[in-house]
Amino acid sequence: MLTILLAFVLTIIAYICAKPINKVLPQIPVIVIAMCFVIALLAVFDIPYEQYMSQVNPLFNHLLGYVTVALAIPLAAMRYDDLPLKGIVSILIFASISAVALPMGLAYLLHLSDATIMAFATRAVTTPIAINIATLLQAPVSLAILIVILSGVIGAAFSPFILRHINDERASGLALGLAAHAIGTAQAWQRGSIAGRYAAFGMAVNAVFTAIWLPSFILMLQKI
Repeated sequence: MLTILLAFVLTIIAYICAKPINKVLPQIPVIVIAMCFVIALLAVFDIPYEQYMSQVNPLFNHLLGYVTVALAIPLAAMRYDDLPLKGIVSILIFASISAVALPMGLAYLLHLSDATIMAFATRAVTTPIAINIATLLQAPVSLAILIVILSGVIGAAFSPFILRHINDERASGLALGLAAHAIGTAQAWQRGSIAGRYAAFGMAVNAVFTAIWLPSFILMLQKI
């Protein structure tokens, strides 16, 4: 019987093993390497994935909310007096709307179910907020989580190639926070503290903005 403590220790071991590999291969996000280690450890110890998830999922879902709130700490160290406010607001609005409209449009063109289309609407925000939005929209929560995590992993994995010609750490950090959420923010911190703070800023502000307008807009459309 896999206990919560054992599953937690297995996850921590996978993360610790992934760190030195990430230093050698920084273009691969540490979370992707850790995921591979978790899969390998489960295979070695012959532990069913469903059993592992049933133990760690409630714990990590609970901790995820605290981690998201803790992002306020680096935000407090930022200087906001030199922010190009109009440009930042324009980027945030465009990023939020496009990150919702494009996945939903693709899901609609593929003739997916209404619930699945609603799940794709949560792609724009980080996991804890996506769970709440999916619940409000009556979308499959597990699918919403999968979509958010995959978008974060893909965004962080390709960020070294997409951002290789961008020398402004503020721009690269903001892009990672908006496009790849928490995983992108972790990747941004590996680039530097400035990129990490701007990634946290972008992710947090975008999450709040999207959490306000998206459920209100969708629920209004459903009433029409």
